[in-house]
Amino acid sequence: MSGLCTHGPGSITSLVAGSGVTRQAVTKHLQVLARAGLVRAVRHGRETIYEPETEQLQEAGQYLNIISRQWEQALTRLKLLVEDE
Repeated sequence: MSGLCTHGPGSITSLVAGSGVTRQAVTKHLQVLARAGLVRAVRHGRETIYEPETEQLQEAGQYLNIISRQWEQALTRLKLLVEDE
């Protein structure tokens, strides 16, 4: 959720505001991110505030960078192979 990363912790209501995404869709995404350990849900009275788990997000980002470099290398090799023929 870019809202959590750019604006910090927020409720579903604040995350949905101006996004053009339904409340239900944001809720489902937050549930998946929470199960993955990338966000944490904290109850404040009747409201649930979602906070990014920055360490886990950084770790995931590093892993995705490694995979991205591997794909780039594979695509470069494929391009060279195709251009040689």
